[in-house]
Amino acid sequence: MQFQQLQYFVAVAETRHFTRAADLVHVAQPSLSQQIKALERELGADLFRRARGNITLTDAGEALLPLARRILADADTARHEVQELAQLRRGRVRLGATPSVCTGLLPDVLRAFHDRYPGIRLLIEEGGSHDLVRELARGALDLALVVLPLPTPSPALTTVELLREDLVVVSSPDAARPGRGSRTVRVADLEGERMVMFRHGYDLRELTVAACRAEGFEPDFAVEGGEMDAVLGFVRAGLGVAVVPRMVAARSGRGLRVTPLARPGLHRTIALAHRSDVAPPRAARELQRMLLER
Repeated sequence: MQFQQLQYFVAVAETRHFTRAADLVHVAQPSLSQQIKALERELGADLFRRARGNITLTDAGEALLPLARRILADADTARHEVQELAQLRRGRVRLGATPSVCTGLLPDVLRAFHDRYPGIRLLIEEGGSHDLVRELARGALDLALVVLPLPTPSPALTTVELLREDLVVVSSPDAARPGRGSRTVRVADLEGERMVMFRHGYDLRELTVAACRAEGFEPDFAVEGGEMDAVLGFVRAGLGVAVVPRMVAARSGRGLRVTPLARPGLHRTIALAHRSDVAPPRAARELQRMLLER
């Protein structure tokens, strides 16, 4: 099995067309077809069902596709590690993080990392923990900051707890203080409050909704579907209250009233994750060290 054959196979699988795949990998279409047939002979199974104008994967092709993508992603990482990384002067780190972590935790750490290693490119991907775990597993990320527990625990990932963070309630200073004006608010006090809620896939959405249901009520959404910046903006405008990490609230500046949650409160655990079967590149390991020592 040759690396080039896997490249051709993935190109055909993604385009569902031999000619377009050949253009994508910059090779003549007959050469690509020959290499695919050679791969099929070596594996002893057809990878594609070939019908006029309709190319689909066989069961063998479906099984090979995620493995081939992972091999190509690992090879790409190795290429960058060897060719671009010279004593941490050049290279890249692909870091995934939930949007609230990007807002609260990352700015100071990334600034320190960039000051120390200005030649290293930082590629940041925002997403929910479920999406980030999937991207880690297929080799598209070196590290990811995720919320524990993971939605789908994976034995292929190593996670190290980074911090346990309190959640708080934010509201507009012009609106009535939630919880009948007390200095702290219970989750039960949010019943009847109009809430600004994150989009589906946000870990904070799932945590907040679950906490409200545990108190016996469904949250009342004034607005839902926003990212972190949008949610904070809607709260400033007086559309409702929101539950956000304390670190995010502290960084959000004027225009927000912050009310702590009464004990036992709500918390979330942030962890640093990477694949167990492949060591992160050197630059990623250095960023990992700085995050753990922050």
